[in-house]
Amino acid sequence: MRFAYDDLMPKTVLVVEDEDAIAQAIASRLRKEGFVVEVAADGPGGVDACRRARPDVVVLDLMLPGFDGLEVCRRIQSENPVPVIMLTARDSETDLLVGLGVGADDYMTKPFSPRELVARVQALLRRIDRAERPAPAAVRLADLEIDPAARRVQRGGVAVHLTPIEFDLLHRMASRAGTVFTREQLLFDVWGYRDSSGARTVDSHVAALRRKLGSGILRTVHGVGYAVEPEEEE
Repeated sequence: MRFAYDDLMPKTVLVVEDEDAIAQAIASRLRKEGFVVEVAADGPGGVDACRRARPDVVVLDLMLPGFDGLEVCRRIQSENPVPVIMLTARDSETDLLVGLGVGADDYMTKPFSPRELVARVQALLRRIDRAERPAPAAVRLADLEIDPAARRVQRGGVAVHLTPIEFDLLHRMASRAGTVFTREQLLFDVWGYRDSSGARTVDSHVAALRRKLGSGILRTVHGVGYAVEPEEEE
């Protein structure tokens, strides 16, 4: 029973990767786990394949011929938002923040384990399943308003555009304001990961949230994790 969240409907994963050996290794592993897999080798092909196959998850290389993975991500998210795991040979914070900013849910730095990639794909699918359940109550903390039903965030009455994963991360912490969440807790609660291998993913998403929300919202507890603790209105 590979798809506990929907055994009757095999999920489709689109792999956009120009290195054929890597693409085939990923596709082979995913197919063994019961996924339907589509493969594209360049940016334009990735966008076209996404329109045609309507995948449930996209595994997307950053460096591609035609146009890069960032542009692919922008285009597919503007047409039909879909969870994206970005693959990159680079590990700079700027590159990662840009990738997350255009809608990627997670990233993995090459070289990586195909087994870990499959685990992350499965975790993203479980997160989607949870997101389709009835929305919890809205949250208001000082000038921060979070509406789970509409999936909208405002600060000081001004709308803040967040990616789906940024929204889930913020709402999880804001629903228990003042509580310090470890990276491991957030990886499990938000991403569905059962190990701490994606700890830097949490850091990158928190950094992206700070850039969008400004100061006075997210507190770092060094050596432990993060908390939502907005300043009180005067």
